[in-house]
Amino acid sequence: MLRRTIAATALAGLAAAGTAVPAAAGEDRPRLRRLLHTLTTDDGAPGALAAIRDRHGRTVLTSGVADVRTGAPMPRRAHWRIGSVTKSFTATTVLLLVEDGRVDLDAPVERYLPGLVRGNGNDGRDITVRQLLQHTSGLPDFLEHLGIGRVVENPLEQHDRADLLALALAHPPEFAPGTGWSYSNTGYLLAGLIVEAVTGDPLADVVERRVLEPLRLDGTRAPGDATGLPRPHPRGYVRMDGALLDRTRLNTSPAWAGGDLVSDASDLDRFYAALLGGRVLRPETLREMKRTTEVSPDYGLGLRRFPRSCGAAGWGHAGDIIGFSTVTGATGDGRTATVMVNVKPGLSDAGEQRVKDAFDAALCDD
Repeated sequence: MLRRTIAATALAGLAAAGTAVPAAAGEDRPRLRRLLHTLTTDDGAPGALAAIRDRHGRTVLTSGVADVRTGAPMPRRAHWRIGSVTKSFTATTVLLLVEDGRVDLDAPVERYLPGLVRGNGNDGRDITVRQLLQHTSGLPDFLEHLGIGRVVENPLEQHDRADLLALALAHPPEFAPGTGWSYSNTGYLLAGLIVEAVTGDPLADVVERRVLEPLRLDGTRAPGDATGLPRPHPRGYVRMDGALLDRTRLNTSPAWAGGDLVSDASDLDRFYAALLGGRVLRPETLREMKRTTEVSPDYGLGLRRFPRSCGAAGWGHAGDIIGFSTVTGATGDGRTATVMVNVKPGLSDAGEQRVKDAFDAALCDD
């Protein structure tokens, strides 16, 4: 009954919200406007946001609603959970420690976390820090074995990091380290533990001190024990069995170093512009961050290379977490873009592709 009620409310809210219509003649970014409109109508996302920073300045477009119950529109200065976009921040923090001489990318995990990675063929003596950041470690992804369904059904459940690591290590590796590529949140959990082991400080404090404060990213933070979001924010939804469930309150302990940050479009645009513009890492370190391999042709160290329909590829990251889906990044000429929808999981395959198309439009169209 609850799911049917929420689903009915969602439809009513979308209808009443006056979702932005496709661009009229003379309006800028018509393709992006059409894509956002389709995402919040045909594709079933409650709301969508796209932010662009380019030679014309900064543009923010929204469509749909932040709250299907009230019909409140998507706020232009929204805060939301950025999911795996967090990996770019964690990798940057590790690389700053590399520059300090406190971490060696090609050292084994064993050097920093002795005896921690053992079991069923997984061995920290054979896995390097670089392989953790590049998803070439072969470590099983604990999230695959925890299951998204469990998190959706129990959104406030606390998950201990030791338990998550044990869950991963209960399974054999996907492949020998360095011989393949497989997305693994376990690698970033270990990267976060390495930061803490090397510095003696909580990961959140190190990220804040080394990345957020220097760039004045005041809208970005680790949630700690908080299960809500700072205002203004859209509500985050999940579509299960056709019903739209509100999962705005969420314990992000399973995400941690690989996905727990809260941010906004302005901060994400500034972060990637600074990072890829050479204002965070030394040139040689940034080259390492963007260096791909034969088994990892499009993924560096916490950065993914994405094609563009209009020219040279850019770099950034995608982030999916319960309630939100994000794609964000920057190009070589300094253009940045962020696209977000406030539902995950729940979009159709066509909708998932449309988010990517909207990101391409944000980076390519004037």
